[in-house]
Amino acid sequence: MDHLLHLDRTLDDLDPPRWSPPAPDATRLVRKVHELRRVPLRALGPADLRTLVSQRVGLPYVLPLAVRLLLEEPLLDAYFYEGDLLLATTQVPAPAWTFLPDLAERLRTAITALPEAAISDLPGGAAEALARFVARPESPR
Repeated sequence: MDHLLHLDRTLDDLDPPRWSPPAPDATRLVRKVHELRRVPLRALGPADLRTLVSQRVGLPYVLPLAVRLLLEEPLLDAYFYEGDLLLATTQVPAPAWTFLPDLAERLRTAITALPEAAISDLPGGAAEALARFVARPESPR
């Protein structure tokens, strides 16, 4: 995947400006996202990617990493439940995929190959969310 460049760099390096430290009264989630921006991309695990994707942070850099994992194991349990990374990734707004149409298409293909029984085992609303992602019109190249 051509998008997997700079794996030894951090989001603070690649996605300026660098974020200042979180406020002392910041939530655990805010502190976690700030911390993840200082982790080299290669060291981000599935749960980290799920957090960053869900919070829409560094998407040009983290979406390719998430899709790479999902192509290998679409229903990967990143942290909360089976398929949580897939659902977080497919719920990213369409404009984030503008420069990654090949990855979006590969993810659509992986989703359509999933057995219906596996999709029905996902939390409520997941089947509809996946169907919406698959039905999105392809972005012009």
